[in-house]
Amino acid sequence: MAVMADPVNPLFPRVQSEPTFRLLGRRESADTGIGSIRSSASSGVSTRSSSPTASLTSQPRTLIDKIQAKIYNGERFFSMEFFPPRTAAGAVNLINRFDRMFAGGPLFCDVTWHPAGNPGGDQETSSMAIASAALNYCSLETMLHITCANQSREVVMGHLGKAKNLGIKNVLALRGDPPDGEEWRPNPDGFSYGADLVRHIKQEFGDYFNICVAGYPQGHPDCSSYEDDLVHLKEKVDAGAQFIITQLFFEAKTFIKFYYDCRKMGIEVPIIPGILPIQGYQSLRHLTKLSRLEVPQNILDDIIPIKDNDAAIQNYGIDLIVRMCEELFQSKVVNGLHFYTLNREVAVVEILKRLGMWCEDPLSRRTLPWKPAANHRRYSEDVRPIFWAMRPKSYIHRTLEWDDFPNGRWGSSASPEFGELRDYHIFYLRSRCKPERLRAMWGEELTREEDVFEVFECYITGKKNRNGVKVTSLPWNDDELARETGLLTQQLADINRHGVLTINSQPAVNGKPSNDPVFGWGTKGGYVYQKAYLEFFAAPEFVEVLLTVLPKFELVNYHIINRKGTDDITNCDATQSIAVTWGVFPGKEIIQPTVVDPVSFQIWKDEAFALWQTHWGRLYPAGSPSRQTIQHFQNTYYLVNLVDNDYVSGSVLFHIVNQVLEKLGRLKLPANVVEQ
Repeated sequence: MAVMADPVNPLFPRVQSEPTFRLLGRRESADTGIGSIRSSASSGVSTRSSSPTASLTSQPRTLIDKIQAKIYNGERFFSMEFFPPRTAAGAVNLINRFDRMFAGGPLFCDVTWHPAGNPGGDQETSSMAIASAALNYCSLETMLHITCANQSREVVMGHLGKAKNLGIKNVLALRGDPPDGEEWRPNPDGFSYGADLVRHIKQEFGDYFNICVAGYPQGHPDCSSYEDDLVHLKEKVDAGAQFIITQLFFEAKTFIKFYYDCRKMGIEVPIIPGILPIQGYQSLRHLTKLSRLEVPQNILDDIIPIKDNDAAIQNYGIDLIVRMCEELFQSKVVNGLHFYTLNREVAVVEILKRLGMWCEDPLSRRTLPWKPAANHRRYSEDVRPIFWAMRPKSYIHRTLEWDDFPNGRWGSSASPEFGELRDYHIFYLRSRCKPERLRAMWGEELTREEDVFEVFECYITGKKNRNGVKVTSLPWNDDELARETGLLTQQLADINRHGVLTINSQPAVNGKPSNDPVFGWGTKGGYVYQKAYLEFFAAPEFVEVLLTVLPKFELVNYHIINRKGTDDITNCDATQSIAVTWGVFPGKEIIQPTVVDPVSFQIWKDEAFALWQTHWGRLYPAGSPSRQTIQHFQNTYYLVNLVDNDYVSGSVLFHIVNQVLEKLGRLKLPANVVEQ
């Protein structure tokens, strides 16, 4: 790899890389230099999306497989139901709730179908979009309700086909209710009952979908009798339904009787009780009216005296459901619970904690250092570039159209084709904080570089800013710091205070057990390793000195790039990635799930620099000193990544940065370490 001086700016040498070049959104190659980028049309290369080659792997377990395994092993599990919100802001809030609820360890979630709200559309409040986001961006095994009331076969099949294209594999097949104001009527060009829908799904899609149906412990209100409803439920199971979730009920004995009645009918599939925590008197009245259920008199007698006290009602509901669930478990016919959350989380989480079912330590369930997507198409994926570690939803969005995903190794750096990220405000990528909250954290007014330095330092330390507000996120990370970053807090705070603005880091690890509470991931009995990594924005004068210091450290790889990519300086092989995290486990090959890839870094830098403006600068009026300050960072600073390949002796990365700061006169180092 040759390094040439930049004729425009001789301070920064320009890398002449191997003959592989990137045109954003497509893969391009060159045989004779920069001027001869071949188009796919002339070269015969397919224009369809591709990705680093994935090796063959076993098929993922289906949802019904997981449910049956839980039952067979006598393990408890839970799932949750959500409904699509009415507003775009509500969609953002729901996605954030999905992320929080994922931490508790649900087996799956389901999303209801709202006939009056264009549920199969693409808008962010549609059932289809919410289910897709839960599956693809929040890593939740997801089930989508599909109803057929007053709809043609063509429309229903269109919805099912779209769900399949999005990777959704689980459906709750329902007759459903028609839109408000319409009466249910048999449709000669559609499906009259749930059994008809189940049968058609099996005929048209084979075993692709896991099919769930609804059961009614007190009988469906439209059925002539409880016994007649059981006959219809048996028809749905015989048509291909693989498990049942019940309508809500208020007493354990209601479900237990229903369970045994189903078994007497020859219904042998899993039956999961539907649980509704009572969270308010009016919401209870509304739901029981919709479901045409009667609340037992003893519960009404308890609730009516406290009906105007929401806190008391909620506490009563929690106590009631905990007792009911314990009775269900004691019956030995229940392993799982399905919660109707009403898009609320406090009561459900409290119930699960009291039952000992809520996972208190999400890291203990990590199969990889990053959260894998739940879409079955990404099942084999076990390698990602480290750059998107703090923005995993963005990475998934930009790789959604890949035909296959890296497995075992990243592969050639020439291979990945990332989709463009034009809309930074897609609801599942949007910040969870409102603009006024962001300004309170990141500064009502920014006039100096030091104002921005302070924001980064406060984020790292967890201290409140000058306005008394805790900085809990940055444009590059919408979450609080990872647990392992806490080990670097003081070192990170020191360099951020002096203008080295870090957005990603990890310490070196040499053989920690895979169950380590901070670094662990993967199966039991393994050991995990990682190289120290540091990624930051830095001013041109810092980079100038950094380039004089780096040659002293032969085991450190670096990549330095400016916003436009005109300065692109690296000592890495342009076509090879560097493993920065790996694990060794009994009976398996070495897994290396996180890499530093030079081509991916060039793509990431476009996003990283854009976030200065899309997420921060636009909080302020055009032309204001605050926006101009942010533009200064975006236009003049460099993005740098450093990898210390010696993960045994301890990292030198902070030592390198501190040497540069000392040479710039910003930091005073002890005399014995300045020239090391």
